[in-house]
Amino acid sequence: MATCPRGCAPAVRLCQKLNRLKILDGDMMATSLKRCLSTVDLTLMGVGGMIGSGLYVLTGTVAKDTAGPAVIISFLFAGFASLLAAFCYAEFGARIPKTGSAYMFTYVSVGELWAFLIGWNVILENMIGGAAVARAWSGYLDSIFNHALQNFTETHIMQWNVPFLAHYPDLLAAGILIVASVFISFGVQVSSYLNHIFSTISMAVIAFILVFGFMLAEPANWSQEQGGFAPFGMSGILAGSATCFYAFVGFDVIASSSEEAKNPQKAIPIATAISLALAAVAYVLVSAVLTLMVPWRTLDPNSALADAFFRRGYKWAGVIVAVGSICAMNTVLLCNLFSLPRIVYAMAEDGLFFSIFARVNPVTKVPVNAILVFGILMSSMALIFDLEALVQFLSIGTLLAYTFVAASIIVLRFQPDRTTSKGTAPTSPNSNAEPSPVPTESQTITEDSEEPKQYESFSDKLQLVERQKSKERRGVGQLKARWEPYLDRLIGDCEPGEVVAFSVMTLIVSSVSFCAVLEFGNKNLQLPLWSFTMLLVIFSLAFILSLTLIWLHEPQKDTKTFQVPLVPLTPGASILINVFLMMKLSLATWIRFAVWIAVGLLVYFGYGIWHSKEGKRELQPTDMAARYVVLPSGSLVETVQSVQPDGQMDTSAHISPSSAPSVEECAGKR
Repeated sequence: MATCPRGCAPAVRLCQKLNRLKILDGDMMATSLKRCLSTVDLTLMGVGGMIGSGLYVLTGTVAKDTAGPAVIISFLFAGFASLLAAFCYAEFGARIPKTGSAYMFTYVSVGELWAFLIGWNVILENMIGGAAVARAWSGYLDSIFNHALQNFTETHIMQWNVPFLAHYPDLLAAGILIVASVFISFGVQVSSYLNHIFSTISMAVIAFILVFGFMLAEPANWSQEQGGFAPFGMSGILAGSATCFYAFVGFDVIASSSEEAKNPQKAIPIATAISLALAAVAYVLVSAVLTLMVPWRTLDPNSALADAFFRRGYKWAGVIVAVGSICAMNTVLLCNLFSLPRIVYAMAEDGLFFSIFARVNPVTKVPVNAILVFGILMSSMALIFDLEALVQFLSIGTLLAYTFVAASIIVLRFQPDRTTSKGTAPTSPNSNAEPSPVPTESQTITEDSEEPKQYESFSDKLQLVERQKSKERRGVGQLKARWEPYLDRLIGDCEPGEVVAFSVMTLIVSSVSFCAVLEFGNKNLQLPLWSFTMLLVIFSLAFILSLTLIWLHEPQKDTKTFQVPLVPLTPGASILINVFLMMKLSLATWIRFAVWIAVGLLVYFGYGIWHSKEGKRELQPTDMAARYVVLPSGSLVETVQSVQPDGQMDTSAHISPSSAPSVEECAGKR
C-alpha cells in the first residue's frame, strides 16, 4: 500500500474526520423519547404534511399560469417523482428508527460533514416551510375578512419597503406559530391529537369538495373553445410538475417521527405509502374538479377553490372550503414544528450542534429547548419576510436532502453492516466502536446464518478460515461471483463497498453534468448541435455505467424490514430527477443557498467537529482482540492485536501454537 508523505498526514486525518460514519448501537429501539405513535398517527402526520396550502393555492396557480387542466398530469408526474424519494425514506426509517431523517441517514452511510450540511439545510427547509405556511394561513384568513388585518397593521402599526421583506409585519402569522410551538412542547401525544382533529376536518372538506364539485362540473371547460386540456403543451406539463413536486415534500415527517413510533419497522413503510397515495389522489381529483367547475383562465391563484364555489353562487360552500383550508394549513404548521426540533435534537445529541438542544424534558419526553427556540425563530421569519421570497428558498434544501438520501440508500445497501449490539462487534474492519465481550468458554464466531457457533479445535478453526477464504469475495459490497472471471483483475482487489462508493460519486457527477448541459447547453452556452449531443451521450453513458458497476456487486439481503425495489435503478432515477429540478432554480436561490452553507460550515468547524461524539469515540482506547489467521506458509497462528487511536503505532504479538495462550486468557485481559 502506498504511503503518504509526512507533510500530507494532517490533511489525511482531517479528511478521515470529515467522512467518519456514525456507529449505531444494536438496540436501536432504545431512546430517551417516548414511543407512542401508531401507524394511523404516522399516516395522518404524512397526510397533514402534504395536504395543506398546496391543495388550496397551488392547484389554482399551476392550472392558470403553467399547465391548464393538464395540471392533473403534472401532479401525477410529481407524485411519481416523490414516490421514488419516499421509497428511500421508508427503507431508512424502517432500518434505522432514529430521529433525524435525512441527516441521520446520511451520517450512517456517507459521512459526518455531509450529514451536518444536510441537517443544516433540513433545519432551514422546515423553518422556511413553517414560516411560509403561516404567511399563507394569515393571508387566507385575512382575505375572508376583506384584508382588515393588513389594512389595520399598515395604517396604525407600521409598514416598510425593503427588498425581500414583506410590506408589513404579519403579527397573525407570528402569533399562530408561537401558540403552535407551545402546544407542541406539551408532548408528542398532544401534537398527535391536534393533528388528528385538523386532518379529519381537512379530509372531510376534501370529500365535500369532490362530491359537490363533480355535481357542478361542466366538461365544456376542457373544450377547445376554452383552450383545450393542455393549452401549454408538454413543456407546460413538465414545468407544472416541477412546481407540483413541492406539494408532496411533507412525507419526511414520518421518517422524522420514527424514534417515537411503536413499531417503526412496519409502521414507517405502511404510513409512507398510504399517506402519499391519499395525497396524490386528493391533488389529482381536486385539480380535475377545479378546472371543470370554472374555466381555467378565470381562476384566482390566491384562493382558487373557495372562489370557484363563490362564483358558482354557493357562498356557504366557499365558507366550508375556507375552513378546510385553514385546518389543512394548521396540520402543515404542526408537522413543520414537529420535525424541526427533532432534527436539531438529533444533531445536538451527536455533538454536532449546541448541546442545550439535546435536553429532553423528563415529563413530556420532547426536546423543549429546541421547540421553543426554533419556534420563535420561525415566527420571526414569518413576521418580516415576504411569502414569495420564502417559497423560492424552500425548494433547494428539500431537493438536496432527497438527493443525498437516495445516494445513501445505495451506499448503505452495498456496504457491510456497521451496527453494533451487545455481544457482537461491528462487521466493518475500520469501525471505531469498542469490541464487545468475548465468551470465556470458547471462541464464538458468527456465520452467515447469524447464529453463533463454537469451534474448539485447531482443525475446526482451520476449516472455518478456509471456508471464509472461499466466500470472502461474495460478501456484501464485493463483486458477484459470476462476474469475477471478467472483472476480478480490474476491481477484484478493492475493499467491500469501495467501488460502489466511487460509482455513486460518479453517478451524482454525471447527473449534474447531464442536467446542466440539458438545461443550459442550448439557451445559455449556445453549444453547436454536435457538441451538445456528444456531451449528452457521454454523460448518459457515464450514468448508465455507474449504475451497472453498482449492480455487479453483492447487496445486503435483509428481508426483515422494507427495502427499496430495483436498487440501484430506483434511487438512481430519484437522484437524476432531483438534480434536474434543482437546475430549474433561479440564480438568486443558489446565492442564498451558498450563503447559508457558508454559515453552516462556520458552525461545524467552530463547534461540531470538536464536540462530535464519533470523534470522541475514536480517541477511546479499545481492548485486546484475539483471532486466528493463516500465514502464507500454511501454518495457523493466533494474533493478539491492540487497536490504538489514529496517529499511534499498532502492536501485535504473533504466538506459535505450542506457546500460544488460550483464547480465554487473551479475552480476559481487560
